[in-house]
Amino acid sequence: MEHQQRSGGRLSQTGDTRDREETARLLAPRLAHFAGVARTEHVTRAAQEMQVPQSTLSRALVRLEEDLGVDLFARHGRTVSLTPAGRTFYASVDRALDEIGRAAEAVRADADPATGKVAFGFLHTMGAETVPGLLHAFRADHPGIRFSLVQNHGEAMLEGLRGGELDLCLTSPVPSAPDLVARRLDEQKLRLVVPADHRLASRRRVRLAEASDETFVTLEPGYGLRRITDDLCAEAGFAPRIAFEGEEAETLRGLVAAGLGVALLPPPPFPRPGVVELTVTAPRAAREIGVAWLAGRPDTPPVAAFKKFLLSKRGSLLPG
Repeated sequence: MEHQQRSGGRLSQTGDTRDREETARLLAPRLAHFAGVARTEHVTRAAQEMQVPQSTLSRALVRLEEDLGVDLFARHGRTVSLTPAGRTFYASVDRALDEIGRAAEAVRADADPATGKVAFGFLHTMGAETVPGLLHAFRADHPGIRFSLVQNHGEAMLEGLRGGELDLCLTSPVPSAPDLVARRLDEQKLRLVVPADHRLASRRRVRLAEASDETFVTLEPGYGLRRITDDLCAEAGFAPRIAFEGEEAETLRGLVAAGLGVALLPPPPFPRPGVVELTVTAPRAAREIGVAWLAGRPDTPPVAAFKKFLLSKRGSLLPG
């Protein structure tokens, strides 16, 4: 039997002003019922399989056809068969429900306390030693928890929190924003790194003002360490002359060794030949490391567990 186009349906075929989201909102509650009947071609059997009253199922099908403005089924007593329009609709609905099922499975898996996932961001300067050590220690008690790791500069990671790409991030400076929660975890001293043959290389300590005439190599704007460098130099009474702006602290150390300039950097994970690292006595040169997350966002069990672990590391986050 050819399908009949219904007149007066709530969703007309032309001239409809409602967008797709509104359409989906109206149709979604009835799609699973439709798919069950389409699969079995029997209302009673479908109602038994889905454990819903047959009358509820029948009403849902009628309302769906009214919303679409077409007949999806040809009725033959207690059995039904799909019309051409019904077959077209069922193919799309079946794919959509399958995709929804996979999505539901994925989010349940990510939230599983034992095997869920944490999206974690951290600074480039913490990738060589600090973060691997943290993950190793955490996974000793939570071996099944998975991590999605992002290494980036601070501003990019804060945007990742706001955009939902990250659950937690380690960053510096510790952010202060109404939509974020941040906790200070540790402090890291910064050193003035100079070439091994530099005029200051024989010293152990130095005031930053003594480097006011030097050329600096530093991280790009947007990196927390760049902001700290600019602020410390300003406190010492000068604006640094910049020879190079990069993305990796160890790249900067290599450029210092090559004689391109000096740099304010945290301690390296291992000694670097060709440079000398001097303690800065004035102004006080250090950066705070903190953990941040989006305010008001509920934690899944794995995220809550890792957050608790990080907060337990206050004052002992950094090696050495």
